[in-house]
Amino acid sequence: MTKCSIFALAMMAVLNCAAADNPPAKLTVYAAGSLRASLDAVAQAFEHAEGVKVDMRYGASGLLKDRILAGETPAVFASANMTHPQALATVGKASSVAPFARNALCVLANSSFTLGGKALAQRLLDSDVRVGTSTPKADPSGDYAFAMFEKIESEGVGGPGSAGVLKAKALQLTGGPNSPQPPAGRSVYAELVATGQADAFVTYCTNASLARREQPTLQILPVPENINVSALYGVALLDPADPHAKAYTRFLLGPIGQQILADYGFSAP
Repeated sequence: MTKCSIFALAMMAVLNCAAADNPPAKLTVYAAGSLRASLDAVAQAFEHAEGVKVDMRYGASGLLKDRILAGETPAVFASANMTHPQALATVGKASSVAPFARNALCVLANSSFTLGGKALAQRLLDSDVRVGTSTPKADPSGDYAFAMFEKIESEGVGGPGSAGVLKAKALQLTGGPNSPQPPAGRSVYAELVATGQADAFVTYCTNASLARREQPTLQILPVPENINVSALYGVALLDPADPHAKAYTRFLLGPIGQQILADYGFSAP
């Protein structure tokens, strides 16, 4: 072996040791399941810009909040509401809570679903329609759906008692601690509606759009503005906040992060 070869091997060994001693920085982010596609894209862009590996972990926001309260330690928490990040801030586990996106509600329906000449709210009240929602308290999507049911009654669209009827008939199919998981990489909403477990599912418009990409025969029905509910998403730094977490939050709130969210159907906060 030549002296050059020996020198090259020695340099490779030194570089390998240096890489082992200085692994790439890593950041763990807990985020609402409705953010999966968009925040995967944000993570990829952030890694490219900052050289920091982002470990994204998704779930129902309420369940993620409970896991953090129980002792789990992500660096950043991105929730589908403001309530859960603020709850962490109240007990001293988080700081710098800020809104970063908005969403709206749509109804994802199977191919055979029809309004039959009725308004959407009145059709959802019909006894033959199986209405799906996420699980309130555990998943903000369920809370927003139930808030929509309240507006159906308060706006006089469904008549007296209609909120109670809709809440009682709602099939809470996702977002709970025991809710079944969809096949890996698939939309749970597409799966539930396409397999007939719900005729019409009240969910975020972004979720509905992703579901229809998988199942083009599904329908997306807009929820009228007077009974729709605006979902405000919040992000929090978990204490103690490290520089990478701060940089990620700035990136999410900055022009690149906001453009990626807009590309996936979210609106600005």
